[in-house]
Amino acid sequence: MLEQEPSRTAWMAATHRAAHQVLERGLIFSDPLALRILGQDAEAVARDALAHPERRGMRAFIAARAHLAETALAAGVEQRGVSQLVVLGAGLDTFAYRNPLADRLRVFEVDHPATQAWKRRRLDEAGIAIPADVVHAPVDFEREALLDGLAAAGLDLAGRTFFIWLGVVPYLTPEAVRATLTAIGSLPGGAEVAFDYADPPAALSAEARAAHRVRAERVAAVGEPWLSYFEARPLHAMLTELGFAEIEDLNPRGLAERYWPGAASGAPERGGHVVLARTA
Repeated sequence: MLEQEPSRTAWMAATHRAAHQVLERGLIFSDPLALRILGQDAEAVARDALAHPERRGMRAFIAARAHLAETALAAGVEQRGVSQLVVLGAGLDTFAYRNPLADRLRVFEVDHPATQAWKRRRLDEAGIAIPADVVHAPVDFEREALLDGLAAAGLDLAGRTFFIWLGVVPYLTPEAVRATLTAIGSLPGGAEVAFDYADPPAALSAEARAAHRVRAERVAAVGEPWLSYFEARPLHAMLTELGFAEIEDLNPRGLAERYWPGAASGAPERGGHVVLARTA
């Protein structure tokens, strides 16, 4: 099997996480492995980030969504008996290798088999050990259903499971998004999920729409076009239909109120959202 590097968007997300550690000292989200897994030094990461000040907002969003997801995960373990974590489209995510809940939480990383082969080599090169409780679940979504792949990898379908699904939804079709949420919502042991999505471009301000167009053209140019957008109300209705009883949806203003209260009054209501949802 040939190795395959993570997608360019996964690489950029990892770069933003690393830059947040350097420029903001991990103020919102601390990831001590962010630089090591990239194989870059702090000076180079900072220099690149400072050369592109227009990326600061995306860097803040990525830090906020990671903090929200991992905070909700910890609450799920402490309060609701979550015993398994599935990181969907794991890319360069490092949670599995710095897991503070390792004594109570088994972690499954899901990605394409070729991408996982690359990541395992990168972890070895960076001197990052793979804990015994981490499972790399090589699921090829073109040939295998998500739950079938997870069950084959050892996931206990009767155990309460948390899914971290960040930086993936915009690059899937709406049908693929629904299929994944259907699978998560159907788990007999109960499930929780953290994911992000974007409002339709037409709903954005003219300035935000122009910025979005630039980003969309950039990712499309590397073969990773944005394929789905959602309005909050229909999305929440779909989640309810699929069995999710509790839904929290933070839009840009909601994120600002939580993480940058001084800037909340000027934050837009439309843009990128982070959703936390769980079944009963």
